[in-house]
Amino acid sequence: MRVCLASTSPARLMLLRQAGIEPLTLSPDVDEDAVAAASAEDRGTELLPGELVLLLARAKAADVARRLADEGEFDGLVIGGDSMFALGGRVYGKPYTPEEATRRWREMRGATGVLHSGHSVFRVSPGVAPLEATAVASASVTFADDISDAEIAAYVASGEPLHVAGAFTVDSLGGAFITRVDGDPSTVVGMSLSAIRRLAGELGVRWTDLWS
Repeated sequence: MRVCLASTSPARLMLLRQAGIEPLTLSPDVDEDAVAAASAEDRGTELLPGELVLLLARAKAADVARRLADEGEFDGLVIGGDSMFALGGRVYGKPYTPEEATRRWREMRGATGVLHSGHSVFRVSPGVAPLEATAVASASVTFADDISDAEIAAYVASGEPLHVAGAFTVDSLGGAFITRVDGDPSTVVGMSLSAIRRLAGELGVRWTDLWS
């Protein structure tokens, strides 16, 4: 049983490898801002964080699943995911700039927010229409209240927080600044392994059959 990760995220790839799965990786061709804007326009309102991450996860997985189905040779699961961090009524994706990452860390210091992770899994088989199962997982994250401005500056200068949802990691340099995680820890890394296992089961695939 093959697995394709519809993402080039190093964190999601690492999670699957640590879980015994060596996936193929393909980058989805999805304009995330355009997908989110179109959905908000259709509904006439902004999406809630859980709705938004699920929408984007589904778009990414569907794009890759369609490409693999068209090729007609892939037999396995396609996994797509998306994550966002909600704090104080705001929803944060990747900060991209040092200035934005610094601003967020000063806001997060001593606070608790929620990391939302959307998951979409497609079962792709030659000659059969792909089947999908989806889920959203959330975990709350509490940050230390004694993080100094100098520590924030050093962390931002490392470059790590610039390209991750919420501007932090729990499994690398940022982990020392986090005091508590409530929920599946892998959700905070980028993808809930327990959610993926459940979705695979809904599609008739046993998790242990995915082990390399």
